[in-house]
Amino acid sequence: MKSFLSVAVTAVFLAFTGHSAIADDNSGDQMIETAHNKNGDVIPYILTISNPASPRYLVILMPGGSGHVNPERKDGKVSFRSTDNFLIRSRGLFADAETVAISTDATDDVDRILAIIDDALQRYPNMKTYIIGTSRSTNVTMKLAEILDGKVAGFIHTSSMSGIAGFDPSKLRSRNLIVHHRNDYCTVTPYSSAVYSHDRYGTDFISMEGGSSVGNICHGRAYHGYNGIEEETVDKIKAWIKRD
Repeated sequence: MKSFLSVAVTAVFLAFTGHSAIADDNSGDQMIETAHNKNGDVIPYILTISNPASPRYLVILMPGGSGHVNPERKDGKVSFRSTDNFLIRSRGLFADAETVAISTDATDDVDRILAIIDDALQRYPNMKTYIIGTSRSTNVTMKLAEILDGKVAGFIHTSSMSGIAGFDPSKLRSRNLIVHHRNDYCTVTPYSSAVYSHDRYGTDFISMEGGSSVGNICHGRAYHGYNGIEEETVDKIKAWIKRD
């Protein structure tokens, strides 16, 4: 519960500033700059840990909306964007003794994703990788699910764009999961498309209910972003991951 409260406070701060300032230490959030593109450029990302002894799972979290995390150092602190997004504000809930979380920009650049994964595995070998998107970044997870099929353990599509209705993972080797709030009223992420995909292709599906909706129906504090039920939603996602 302590980590959840910490994330909630950070999210309230972000609602007014658009950024989150955090300490760079040996636990919780850390800015990592050891991953590189093929041209040598640094790929910064946020690593969130919770005393992992020998973690078994890596979750890569990509926000919706603009898809930007953009971590940077200022005056000894680290700031980054999208902290009010469901996945990024819940990063502390994903991290546990078995799970390491990485927050990064939404991208279908396969080389960039693989560079981040390789870098994380240098720190914590033998983890199974799951790539998680929400809202607009599910366009990315659906694309990556085909390109990286069999190269990572699985893909999780939360509050998916309407294109999920035509996404067929039934012949893919990597696992796929759809998560959607029953009362998601955002017009570009209809609940009906998630249900259709589950019914037609047999994709694993978690349907959520409850919480509260505040502000824009397509933003992170609406049902669309599992507002008020973050912990329950993340727990169900992690339970599915750990069935692997």
